[in-house]
Amino acid sequence: MKRIEPKTLLIYTLTAVCMALLNFTLPFCEPLSFALLFAGIVCGLEPFTLCAEYVLASAVCADLYAFLSALIQAAFILIVACIYRRFRRKMGFERIVYALAAQLPFIFLFPHAGYALLPLTPTLQKLILGICFCFAALLFEGALSALLGRAFRTRLTAGELTQIVFVWLLAGMGIVFSLGTDVFYAVSLTALLFAAVLLKNASALPFAVVLSLPLCASTGSFLPIAHFAVFASVLLLLVPYGKAAAAVSLPVVFLAVMYFEGLFAQSTLEIVFRLIACILPAILVVALPERFFSRMRKTLLFYRERTLPRIAVNRNRRAVGEQLFEVSALFREIESAFDWKDSGDASPQKLRAKLMESLCDSCPRRGECERSGLGAALDKLIAVGMAKGKVNLIDLPVSLSKMCSGPSGLLFALNQILAEHGRVLGEIERAREGRMLLARQAHGVSEILRDIALSQSEEYAFSNEEDLVASALAKDGLLSSEVFLYGEGEGATLSVTLGSDERGGHIAEVCSKALGVPFALSEKIPLSAERACFIFKRKPRFDAAFGIASRKKEGETTSGDTHSILKIDERRFIVALSDGMGSGEAAHDVSDSTLSLLESFYKAKMPSETVLSTVNSLIAFSSEETFSCLDLAAVNLDTGMADIVKIGSPVGFVLSGETLQVLEAESLPMGALEAVHPAALRVELKEGDFLVFMSDGVTTAFGSSSELCAYLACMHPLNPQSFAEEILKDALARFGGTAEDDMTVLAVKLTKAA
Repeated sequence: MKRIEPKTLLIYTLTAVCMALLNFTLPFCEPLSFALLFAGIVCGLEPFTLCAEYVLASAVCADLYAFLSALIQAAFILIVACIYRRFRRKMGFERIVYALAAQLPFIFLFPHAGYALLPLTPTLQKLILGICFCFAALLFEGALSALLGRAFRTRLTAGELTQIVFVWLLAGMGIVFSLGTDVFYAVSLTALLFAAVLLKNASALPFAVVLSLPLCASTGSFLPIAHFAVFASVLLLLVPYGKAAAAVSLPVVFLAVMYFEGLFAQSTLEIVFRLIACILPAILVVALPERFFSRMRKTLLFYRERTLPRIAVNRNRRAVGEQLFEVSALFREIESAFDWKDSGDASPQKLRAKLMESLCDSCPRRGECERSGLGAALDKLIAVGMAKGKVNLIDLPVSLSKMCSGPSGLLFALNQILAEHGRVLGEIERAREGRMLLARQAHGVSEILRDIALSQSEEYAFSNEEDLVASALAKDGLLSSEVFLYGEGEGATLSVTLGSDERGGHIAEVCSKALGVPFALSEKIPLSAERACFIFKRKPRFDAAFGIASRKKEGETTSGDTHSILKIDERRFIVALSDGMGSGEAAHDVSDSTLSLLESFYKAKMPSETVLSTVNSLIAFSSEETFSCLDLAAVNLDTGMADIVKIGSPVGFVLSGETLQVLEAESLPMGALEAVHPAALRVELKEGDFLVFMSDGVTTAFGSSSELCAYLACMHPLNPQSFAEEILKDALARFGGTAEDDMTVLAVKLTKAA
């Protein structure tokens, strides 16, 4: 025999009791319990059990026709439920038709004398009631779905809370009419005392108002609202002193209120029942262990709206953003401090003065030379020396050779001064280059900090779209305790707390459909053994596939070509091909160091112009003459825009259907000069386009660019890896199967994101 779970037993016991109470809500014991029957079947409860409970609940009418009406209704609903279960389908909008059809036995069989206030026949009155029962079934459906699937597991929406209040209103009226006011007080005061002890805040006050509504409807007076508001206020005043203080205060304030209602003028039996109704809740709360309330309190706190953490995070982000702006401004000042010009000591007049001081001071003919105007001739000689780096007899002006008594000594002294001047200029230039390098670095760091400051200064606003996500997840059976959406456009990030065994791909589909934005799982953070935080980011429009084919030069152990494929973030990546001059280990080291520097700078999201100039300067400062050709593409997967940089590299290509676009550069290799001028191109890639970079070992094999273009124009590639391998294979064939240089092909294909 299958064991019945305690939770299942409790659910069906409560539904049976509630059905019986609902049949007492209306004056002629009309079967309002039909709303609960139909809602329970739609929500997936066992139809046989519910139908049996519904038929038994009809016994409160003590009438054969009422019993027969309920029996026919239950049989009809049971048949419909079994058919849907047989075909494993859920009832859709058509369930309204079934609910209306099930009212026919009630309309024609249920004994009903009719309400005197309505000038309609009893049959028409029952027709109106049947329609109301169907409408109530829809409200009960929402309430039951929330209570069975979401209550105490996640925050309920305002609509769900309203539906639960509606059910309580009708069931509470059934309690009053069937079991009496004292039982209603016992149930409602117990619920109110529990709410005050657990919540310990003003939420108990509106809860008290809701509890009083059935009594208001039953008595036709709003006075119970005031009574329950007084009960809640006193409980909130005393609950900080412990649950015992709150529990003791409830009977006291209840009896005080009842005194003004004339309770003690009633019979002794009525007074005793009213005393029991207020004392039992107090005894129950005091008797329950504190760990029970602690556990319930933690559950309620976990699913409460988290506003303060969001405010605290925004304050911290704002403070961090302001600090980053200040640090960014500091690096701007550092850039300005290093970016100053130094003209050096390059004046011919100063060199002439230095020459005359060291050579002509002791010459007896100095005055005669000055009077004859030989200063201009000496300046001319110094200018020639500054241009050539040194002077000789051929450079000596005729007038100066005739007048000067020691021309050889003059040339020797001037060459010494020019050599010293050259050393000073070299040091000044190296210092200037160092300052410029530091200035560029400061500029790049300033830009990075500024961008981070802008992103950190953006506050996490409260979004109604979070409720849309929570509702969509709930409809799909995914109960999220918290949903957090921040950022706009490409930077939209969605965080959802769910069971750790849920599938991220399915959650992304539900969230994408709810918001109309494609999301993809970015990260999953475990919170406990049962729960995890799923972080989703907006899915880019495109995806990319890569292909690499490489062959080192014959006889070498290492290829001088290196390549890089680097994911910057979820929406951008860079691909690069570097060809170190020559081949073998040395060329490989140059090429590899170039790419390593580029990767590090791009990971830090430094501006491209700063990256290229800085890397070029670092390579140029190398003690050896090391050069590297470079192909680099930074691709945006949202727009398909590719920023392409070519430095001293051979032609590259973009294949778009039947169209072939050539990418060319005329700049020198990186490191060949102290200031590189890369060729920068911007290309928009579309779905199915191929971007191809090749080292000069491949392009040389085809003889000329026109021959390579003709070769590629005839190709119709599908896969980037096979495409790269095919190009390398044909290039090797043109060399007779021997690699005469390092050969590398890098291919990228843009595809539509799945």
